[in-house]
Amino acid sequence: MEIPSGFISLVGAPNVGKSTLMNQILKEKISITCPKPQTTRNRIVGIYNTPRCQMVFVDTPGIHRARDTFNKILVDIALATLKDVDVVAFIADVTARSVDLDRFALQAMETLSTPVVLVLNKVDLVKDKTLLLPLMQRYVEQRDFAAVVPVSALTGDGVPELLAELERRLPKGPRYYPEDLVTDQPERFLVAEIVREKVFHLTEEEVPYATAVTVDAFKEGPEKNLIRIEATIHVERDSQKGILIGKGGGRLKEIGRLAREDVERVLGCRVYLGLHVRVQKNWRRDRRVLREFGYRWPRGT
Repeated sequence: MEIPSGFISLVGAPNVGKSTLMNQILKEKISITCPKPQTTRNRIVGIYNTPRCQMVFVDTPGIHRARDTFNKILVDIALATLKDVDVVAFIADVTARSVDLDRFALQAMETLSTPVVLVLNKVDLVKDKTLLLPLMQRYVEQRDFAAVVPVSALTGDGVPELLAELERRLPKGPRYYPEDLVTDQPERFLVAEIVREKVFHLTEEEVPYATAVTVDAFKEGPEKNLIRIEATIHVERDSQKGILIGKGGGRLKEIGRLAREDVERVLGCRVYLGLHVRVQKNWRRDRRVLREFGYRWPRGT
């Protein structure tokens, strides 16, 4: 039986709440979140199922003015998703002091013919709702949106209305994924992302952005209901390695503890998580290393 079914890209400037919104919709933590900008680095799929529809959400890195190889890859990943979806949800932060990056992101989408729904996020932080009207007008003057929906990704306010608008614009078709699946990401990827999230939360300045995580081993242990995971946190300089490890190894232990707790919730079993820190100098500028870490230019770009 054909139902409203299709792909929806969540796009926007960095730190507007794309990942938080997807997690809110799915009621599962699929994308990592952090108040720091540019947390998302990959195209991450989340699958929303109801008896009457299937929405496949694609969370993307924030669109920004990229100046180095690594960040250009991130922006290209975000823009490449626009070619393969049925609807685009453009997320804007109503509390942002400047809309310059939003304007830049919309300009990058100028030739896009796919329906775009404007999602005004973080409205829970705006006490005077009348302030939303001139802001809404400012965006509408830049592009003809299919709909405009104010939401709070954090509290869930407005999300049912957003889902209704998106469903209305999906084509009829089959379910692309089984009804019990919430993401197509492999477990290794989810583990690496969880570890990276803890690094973002527990370190400052350049350290989170100079960090990549790879999972080196993922296997069932001899003990019942136990998975043993070994992962490496890669940084660019010795000083960053020292910050990550912390005094007496304290910070690395805390990263590992918090990550293990989340990984156990995701995998539904006990986990041994071994973390190691390695210096890979200037990895963000080395295309070979970027490929090894899983960052690749999208096809056709």
